[in-house]
Amino acid sequence: MTPLETAQYMLNQDHFSQWMGIKLVEIREKYCLIEMPVKPEMINGLKTVHGGVTFAFADSALAFSSNNMNEASVALNCTINFTKAVKMGDILRAESVLISDTRKTGIYDIKITNQKQELVAAFRGTVYKIDKKVTDL
Repeated sequence: MTPLETAQYMLNQDHFSQWMGIKLVEIREKYCLIEMPVKPEMINGLKTVHGGVTFAFADSALAFSSNNMNEASVALNCTINFTKAVKMGDILRAESVLISDTRKTGIYDIKITNQKQELVAAFRGTVYKIDKKVTDL
């Protein structure tokens, strides 16, 4: 399977990412660019997007980039810095780039921007490679 086929295979089974409205924009080996519209049910009491939604969006980008070679990986550690409030009507993009790759781990930087290309969050995720194929799980 190509990286795109593997990512699409994962998305077809990922009901949470489907609920968020995630679309695969660009998929390459250990890289992804995804997009998500902000929905009313994502808004918190301060009329901004709940931070957990932004985190989950970045976590999905981590999954689609770190697993797209059909080598299953799971998150070990993830951190996020919120830099700008996300509002109703925004369209978010998450770009996940591999910055370190070893036999058992990978580290990815994920940049989340809005439709104005303004940085709204920066996320770093470390994954552990579990020696299984994505398509076997």
